[in-house]
Amino acid sequence: MANQTHLSEIYILEFILWGFPDVPIVQEFLFVLLLFTYMLTLFTNTLVIIVTLTERHLQTPMYFFLRNFSLLEICYVSVTVPKILATISSQGRVISVSSCITQLFFFFFLSSTECFLLGVMAFDRYLAVCHPLRYSALMNHTTCQKITICSWFGGFITTFPPVFLISQLQFCRTNTINHFFCDAPPLLQTSCRDASFNEFLDFICAGLVIMTSFTVTLMSYIYIIITVLKIPTKIGRRKVFSTCGSHLTVVLVYYGTVTFIYVRPKGGFTLSLNRSVAVFYTVLIPILNPIIYCLRNKEVKLAIKKLVSLQSIRQ
Repeated sequence: MANQTHLSEIYILEFILWGFPDVPIVQEFLFVLLLFTYMLTLFTNTLVIIVTLTERHLQTPMYFFLRNFSLLEICYVSVTVPKILATISSQGRVISVSSCITQLFFFFFLSSTECFLLGVMAFDRYLAVCHPLRYSALMNHTTCQKITICSWFGGFITTFPPVFLISQLQFCRTNTINHFFCDAPPLLQTSCRDASFNEFLDFICAGLVIMTSFTVTLMSYIYIIITVLKIPTKIGRRKVFSTCGSHLTVVLVYYGTVTFIYVRPKGGFTLSLNRSVAVFYTVLIPILNPIIYCLRNKEVKLAIKKLVSLQSIRQ
């Protein structure tokens, strides 16, 4: 491991990721499980992208945003899981400080963008349910593209300042990160100087992203519920709730886990508990999202069946 000495302090240039038990049989099981989950995540999200691109009746704003969300999930899971697999196999536990900061940036950037896009998807549902006559004019293709770009830009602008300040820190307390990827809380614990401001800025930026997105989502669903309750027939109400239910499920699961990790008082829970929750939102949520959307959406299920049947005929 390369180090550099300055004023009798040893600055760390490389970290050792140490997030899993060093038990061969456990590591083998985790490796196979995570590899299977990763491949399934790539497959299901890619399938959603292909289906929403090829099926004409799915060329709507809702599926445009779903397609972008699936693309985000592919990028998001690819930032962490390959390195986790390398860490488990003991062939990639060492990571340079620069690579660690880079992984941290893209992890936060994609997470923040996902949050903003979830808010956008809720707003899209609000327009579709509450303003159906003006929906096509308000949410045209150009508008969808602009809103999506704004979500990506919002993810960048809320991620760059805190990660840039972390990159200016020197690390010397320990060369071991008690996590399976480079996350902010365990990384800041290795800082040579007090990192309270960095922790505070992380808290503010994460809170801003979550609260902005959650407020838009909450207000959208309040108006949706009010509108749905005015629908005279049970069939009409059930149809609207089935359309919005999958998105609402994803929102609750995603916001709940991210808030648990990043928007709570310092020292509220141990890093070991953080790791357990992090496995859920970095590995399991990306595979759950397309499954939730597909299982609760008849149009997507029919489109997938059609695509599979066409492939079978061609073979």
